[in-house]
Amino acid sequence: MRNDKHLAFELRKKGKSYQEIQKELKIPKSTMHYWFRDLDWSQTIKQQLIERALRLSTKRMRAIAKAQKKRWHEWRVQHRKEAANTFGELKPNPLFLAGLMLYWGEGDSNLKNGCVRLANTDPKMISIFSYFLQNVCLIPRDKIKIYMILYPDLNEASCKKFWGNASRIPQNQFQKTQFIQGRHPTKRLSHGICTVNVCSRGLKEKIFVWLNLCQKELLRA
Repeated sequence: MRNDKHLAFELRKKGKSYQEIQKELKIPKSTMHYWFRDLDWSQTIKQQLIERALRLSTKRMRAIAKAQKKRWHEWRVQHRKEAANTFGELKPNPLFLAGLMLYWGEGDSNLKNGCVRLANTDPKMISIFSYFLQNVCLIPRDKIKIYMILYPDLNEASCKKFWGNASRIPQNQFQKTQFIQGRHPTKRLSHGICTVNVCSRGLKEKIFVWLNLCQKELLRA
């Protein structure tokens, strides 16, 4: 028996993997597979190594998930702190209060989806909320998306122009229009429903803090 084969058998019986033996003895894995393939005790060791690797992998994945969860929590807390720190400075601004009140009444209330979203049929409301996003929340215009919900008899191009003028958002930032069937054939919204949307969990965290602080001040007053 060649000396390295004897050493390979000794290492294998100690529970070493092919990779570990290869690293120590420089023996190709294909050679070890040929040596050990018909040995029951080697197959048992192989199964034990697989189970150990699975346990270690699961443990690492849990550690990674825990660390990631902690980082996201700290990130969200940081946005909440920033909102609390800036509330006093922003509250004298009428546009700030108007934007908050609009969102309180018409905005998306699901914090976890990360969408700052407001839908309405009033162009003035859409205009004010768009200004709020850009001039108070400092969201770049190209990050704001517009969605329209229209009845089939409305002209999509005309409605895009209408809501583009109201929101001051370019038409290339309009998303796919949704067409709906109404129950009343004679009752139609002149330009459909417009939704202003920004994908930002950080901003949504801030808005929720600002709203909470504003509500508390209003109730105290």
